[in-house]
Amino acid sequence: MNYKEIDSLIKLLDDPDREIARHIEGRLLSYGNEIIEHLEDAWEQSFDTVLQERLENIIHKIQFNDVKRELQLWYKGGAFDLLQGAVIINKYQYPDLDTQKIINQVEDIKREVWLQMLYDMSAIEKIKLINHVFYNIFGFSGNTSNHQDPQNSYISQVLESKKGNQITLAVIYLVIAQRLDIPVYGVNLPQHFILAYVDETREYAPDEQVLFYINAFNKGFIFGKRDIDSFLKQLNLTPEEQFYGPCSNIDIIRRILRNLTSSYLKLGQEEKVKEIGELLEVVNPAAEDSSV
Repeated sequence: MNYKEIDSLIKLLDDPDREIARHIEGRLLSYGNEIIEHLEDAWEQSFDTVLQERLENIIHKIQFNDVKRELQLWYKGGAFDLLQGAVIINKYQYPDLDTQKIINQVEDIKREVWLQMLYDMSAIEKIKLINHVFYNIFGFSGNTSNHQDPQNSYISQVLESKKGNQITLAVIYLVIAQRLDIPVYGVNLPQHFILAYVDETREYAPDEQVLFYINAFNKGFIFGKRDIDSFLKQLNLTPEEQFYGPCSNIDIIRRILRNLTSSYLKLGQEEKVKEIGELLEVVNPAAEDSSV
């Protein structure tokens, strides 16, 4: 790492010529996240607001590029770990995120369920146990008073505040269930993300695999297929297979990103809308196909 060159570039960063400043920015960006601490030190030592603003911009761009790269690796690697995908999205807003802290918080909830679980519990009994631990002991609930707040889509914030939107609560819930070998999966229902308890022994009859549905936003309320029929009817939507069956981890991450887009649009934060759009392209097969 050539710190002399980096220091020289930082000193030239406040050049009034935008073209020169842009060229210097490009050189600094090429170093990647290894120079973030150095840039932060320079920001603290500077009293020049123009220089500080440009340093902030470079730091953000480096961190954003890292998030895009991590998300791309997760996507191309098969998107097997949903929690990892949610953590990567979290790093967009919280780049200094302590990933291990999130893992530990999820493990604490899982452990509490595991300690109370009995071998011969039925599917319904297992879900009632998760509900008791998740909502009564740990105190999670849907954020009904400020539902559009983007913080509801960041898993670290939901784990701290114990309040979230449909999809983030569902993500935490299903990660806990799956880590206990309980077959709970996400369902991409329009305007409401829900969970399904799947009987994986019924591969011969896919239409009968879902035993029941769970509403993570409403204290883990358990309901059936007819309730989805009624919900779709209210929305004047034609029933489709995807509204009833499990969706992929990629579908879930896309939905989190779309929720963030909607939240930032309402707040008028156009730059964030643009960047979230770039992240959405990373997990969009159409974007991948067009690059082939």
